[in-house]
Amino acid sequence: MARRACTVPLKKIMADRIGIRDLDGQSIVALVSGGLDSVTFTRWAHDHGVTVHGCTANLGQPDEANIGDIETRMTQAGAATVTLVDGREDLARAGVLLLICGGSYEGGYLNTTGIARAVTTRKALPVLKTHGVNVLSHGATGRGNDQARFQLYANMLDPTIRVYAPWRDPEFLAQFPGRAEMIDYCESKAIPVRATRDKPYSTDANLLGLTHEAGKLEQLDVGPRFITPQFGVHPQDAPDTTTKVAIGFEHGVPVRVNGQSLSLVPLFDLLNQTAGAHGVGIGLHAVENRYVGIKSRGVYEQPAMQLLHTVYRYIYQLILDRRSLELYKFLSNMVGRHIYEAAWYHPSTAAAIRAVRSFSDQIEGELTVDLYKGHVDFAKADFDSVLYSPENASMEGVGSFDHRDAEGFLAVLGVSAKGLHASNQIRFEDFEL
Repeated sequence: MARRACTVPLKKIMADRIGIRDLDGQSIVALVSGGLDSVTFTRWAHDHGVTVHGCTANLGQPDEANIGDIETRMTQAGAATVTLVDGREDLARAGVLLLICGGSYEGGYLNTTGIARAVTTRKALPVLKTHGVNVLSHGATGRGNDQARFQLYANMLDPTIRVYAPWRDPEFLAQFPGRAEMIDYCESKAIPVRATRDKPYSTDANLLGLTHEAGKLEQLDVGPRFITPQFGVHPQDAPDTTTKVAIGFEHGVPVRVNGQSLSLVPLFDLLNQTAGAHGVGIGLHAVENRYVGIKSRGVYEQPAMQLLHTVYRYIYQLILDRRSLELYKFLSNMVGRHIYEAAWYHPSTAAAIRAVRSFSDQIEGELTVDLYKGHVDFAKADFDSVLYSPENASMEGVGSFDHRDAEGFLAVLGVSAKGLHASNQIRFEDFEL
């Protein structure tokens, strides 16, 4: 079979690879957090004749006492302007959709950073239009997942935008191979930074969760308990008491906690505080397959997400029959992988969300759980749409299930079971070590 020729000229492909020299005299919008990478790149780009307009998304970062301080740090680094966009409500809504779909990734990670990248990119696009800029920059490394997320979401939402990633620019890499060189550079330019040379790990934070990685966590002889949680305590440090939490739902969306009506952002804040205090979702350890093909090690904090994820799992067990539950599990796995791999806005993800919401929209009622030392235990359910029947499941003489009906049921199933033996397909040696 003949190989199809590439329809995109090589010259065009090369032209899309942006280096710092290509941006001399131009303006860009850079996604910035005010951290070491952000201030280093901003000053470095400024020194190369680039006008940098910073864009920071307020995602409820618990590690920022005053998110307005980011503007101060970025201005000191040379940013011409800094725009703060509020993405908290958007992120909370996306988080609930993620939970409705059960979109976790390998090891139970609930994609708290992955979904935030989708929200951040979408919120940044109006900032580019305001400044009349068509270049978006980000500080994600070439080894990670975020570079794919920022770039592919920009491609999906506005193909006219070009993406510049300094961590893929040979000139930037030559000057800054690591954190030590960045700190030296900032000190030489009198730019204040909070980073230190001996920081044991790095953290990415938002209201849905925290991702800890790098530093000591890159070594497999170091356990995750040395990390200081920001959303609560490690399970072993949680109190020896149980707390009940009742989550009320309308059309599948959590709207009440212990009878108190809350919008989504305060709801996440309250559940992060309550669940985190009992060690729920704190210190989740995972070694997972990154999109670029290498394995990475992370430790996650996701108290509210973990609590709600468990609550949804209990509810789906109550309301879905065998075939519906099987479909839900298949779609959950797909959505979780799609978020991780920068496909949240993909049409197939949208279709999966619509399918799962045909199940979740019927969730009306309340589920109560007990929190204890990292555990979320079922306590009570009050829903009208549950399929579970205490009478039919009972071992007592109640309900509409007639034991005698099982005779014919098993006789039918027995036909194929006996057929396996008759055709010599039962091999005991396959079940021995």
